[in-house]
Amino acid sequence: MLEILLFSFLVALTGALSPGPLLTYTIYKSFKEKRGYLEGIYIILGHATIELILILFLLAGASFFFQNIYILTIIGIVGGSFLILFGIISIKDALKIENNLNLFQSSSNYNRFKGNSFIGGILVTLSNPFWEFWWAVVGLGFMVNFNINFFNPLGLILFFIGHELGDIIWYVPISISVYFGGRSLNSRIYKYVIVLCGIFMIIFGLYLIFNIIFFPPIS
Repeated sequence: MLEILLFSFLVALTGALSPGPLLTYTIYKSFKEKRGYLEGIYIILGHATIELILILFLLAGASFFFQNIYILTIIGIVGGSFLILFGIISIKDALKIENNLNLFQSSSNYNRFKGNSFIGGILVTLSNPFWEFWWAVVGLGFMVNFNINFFNPLGLILFFIGHELGDIIWYVPISISVYFGGRSLNSRIYKYVIVLCGIFMIIFGLYLIFNIIFFPPIS
């Protein structure tokens, strides 16, 4: 069961590290609000809430698919393939990162969702089409491979906790850093971290594909 927690955390972390709308929103709110050091927590709570709802909907609506070995195999292969693709893209993008990278420069230009950060976390998450796509292929593929369903409540809980920890461990420190004046990030270290994440995504994608083929969750 612990491998579910670990792999869920690592897969989520690879996504969290990539710059996107949620990161930009976190930087904006942390910089603007009076208690900006707490904004990362509120935003991730909103993000986690909508992800939990989505997971439950996926499981509730996919019960038929989880009973068909052929559909399970297709989902696992597609999810693993896209994870490999994401890994390759991440590595290519990381190699283009310049030495003067500044993740914080766009924060002042982010003017949407100015209200409650919890609600903002939900709205910004829903506004990102990549998020829905990721869950439809990679997230569902992960759940298929690790037998995450309502009949495996412990696995479901560990999967959710691990996934959200991947977001927390990146967004909360970023929020605190922005509030207390942090404006720079070592580009070389960040580049290497993204490359390592890309390599992990490729390896884990291959694992998902071979695991669903040779060790399907049902007979």
